[in-house]
Amino acid sequence: MGGCCEPSGYDDLFGARFSRHLAKRYRRRGLDRTASRIVEFLAAQGVEGATVLEIGGGVGDLHLELLRRGAARATNLELVDSYEDDAAALATEAGVADRVTRRRLDLVTDPDAVEPHDIVVLHRVVCCYPDHQRLLGAAARHATRLLVFSHPPRNAVSRLLFAAENLGFRIRRIAFRTYLHDPGALTVSAEQGRLRATFRHRGLTWHVVGLTDPVRAAV
Repeated sequence: MGGCCEPSGYDDLFGARFSRHLAKRYRRRGLDRTASRIVEFLAAQGVEGATVLEIGGGVGDLHLELLRRGAARATNLELVDSYEDDAAALATEAGVADRVTRRRLDLVTDPDAVEPHDIVVLHRVVCCYPDHQRLLGAAARHATRLLVFSHPPRNAVSRLLFAAENLGFRIRRIAFRTYLHDPGALTVSAEQGRLRATFRHRGLTWHVVGLTDPVRAAV
């Protein structure tokens, strides 16, 4: 899970060991199913020559795949630096290190520090951020063509799992918390600008929402 959580809790849970695990898994298995679906959606819309802004991309596996498919460059934002060594190694192995910029930055609190990009991606991020409205609103304002995000479903099973997980964090005195936001409210937050949801996939553990510019699509 990458990015956009309170730094104190985020450091407690997602450190260098977790980063090494993600990098090793990507080298062995490639993208997970949800990330692959996100890449497929974006590729179908056209990524050739596009700029990509990934919020909380972790070791960068998802935007590396977009660069392989023809995206021009990618910018990744994180709140901590736990992923940097593994992300740099993966980008070098893929031959795209010169096309990736990584920054330690919270887009919500410092939105003017990042220019708009053609594509904005948030994979397994919104459930880590308490204020989804501000997060997705900022993401939408930085997406000139496409915005895509994933989120867990909200049902009886997920409510139980999230409650148990957060109880475990409290018992272990870990500051990090997960947030099970209402899916409809997430889409409303992402549609604050001109982008509209045109793609939805409902998986067992992760849902994907893709937003496009209807004016561009009609041209």
